[in-house]
Amino acid sequence: MTAATTSTNDTNSTNAQTSANNTAQEASVLFNTEPTDCGHLIGVMTLNTPKSLNALSVDMCQLLAAQLEQWQADDQVVAIVLKGAGDKAFCAGGDIRKLYDSMSTSAPMPNPYATEFFSHEYRLYRQMHFYPKPLILWGDGIIMGGGMGLMAGCSHRVVTERTRFAMPEITIGLFPDASGSWFLQRMPAKTGLFLGLTGAMCNGNDALLANLAEYAVASHDYDAVIQSLKQSDWQTLDSASSSNKFHHNSAHSIVSRALAELPVAELPDSKLATYWQPIQKLMNSGGLADIDALLQSDEALVQLNKDFAEDSWTQRAVATYRHGCPVTAALTYALYQKVADLSIEQVLYLETNVAVHCAANPDFKEGVRALLIDKDKDPQWSRSLADCLSVEGQAYIDKHFANPYTKGEHPLEGWLGEEALGSQYVR
Repeated sequence: MTAATTSTNDTNSTNAQTSANNTAQEASVLFNTEPTDCGHLIGVMTLNTPKSLNALSVDMCQLLAAQLEQWQADDQVVAIVLKGAGDKAFCAGGDIRKLYDSMSTSAPMPNPYATEFFSHEYRLYRQMHFYPKPLILWGDGIIMGGGMGLMAGCSHRVVTERTRFAMPEITIGLFPDASGSWFLQRMPAKTGLFLGLTGAMCNGNDALLANLAEYAVASHDYDAVIQSLKQSDWQTLDSASSSNKFHHNSAHSIVSRALAELPVAELPDSKLATYWQPIQKLMNSGGLADIDALLQSDEALVQLNKDFAEDSWTQRAVATYRHGCPVTAALTYALYQKVADLSIEQVLYLETNVAVHCAANPDFKEGVRALLIDKDKDPQWSRSLADCLSVEGQAYIDKHFANPYTKGEHPLEGWLGEEALGSQYVR
């Protein structure tokens, strides 16, 4: 073989490798493993669409679900880390542009793409909630909408000083979906209802208070998280009982110890902690009409709590509510009342119904148009809140909860019977 031939072959090999690397980097989710010191593996899943702030798509949900299933069956993989590419966001919601395009007046009901979009997303959340191995969220940057659903499904959530989270669906005429109905209900002092109605932006300390995170680590310490996990003693799993319960508890305990040993980051003060009393009083002032009367009145908010009313955080949240979709407010309030005693599977089943109805009704499409398509930020909502609270309006809101599918066609059909994963805990 001549030197010239060797050089050509080396160049071709290099080009092929570069092409393969470029293709991998273009994938919407990246997967790799980190070897631990004792011979096990930490799986790492990276949402890889930073230009869209890692917005969640059907393709991404399918890739994540398939990889989780594969790693669940691999005894070498002992824990999984979920993070986002780039330094701006973990995941800023769902990729709703294609969903918007599917919401034409001629689209059938239920909308086939809406069914595909929401069912794949909600199946992934269910899979995560019942996943037997530790799922560790690196919650750095913006987390909204679908990203919040991923956050809620992880067993160990790490936030940083850059974490900003919200459920801003009131700005686009949807509702706090992505299991939002479930986790907002579980926040203390009805702060979840306030966040759902106002889309208020919160920080890492708020996440700790609201049962959405357990650990605070500086944004520059991601490598320290991985190193701590790699140095943990995973050999105890090899000698443990083969029962799922024992393995589940042991692996989760190992992760908890590893994360607890890391230096705690300094986070911004929690607005929820500072203002939980006026928020609780506001959310318990009566029904939605009473809450709305207070949120619409600057004077009433000052009387409720002057510091709360004059804080720029509150003022932004109130302005979002006032400019937001009244149908969303009514759906948010109704869901909050309905789901208190429901399982995560029942909540996701119900959210599927509501989401598909929203995809067929005018406000969701109008909200996306005004915010993301035409960007005029001047949505023309179909109803006022007074309209929603009328007899006819209440009937309209209630229709969102009805199963829109023919018998046996609901995409999450088996989740309410003996196939429910949650049933294993109550038998």
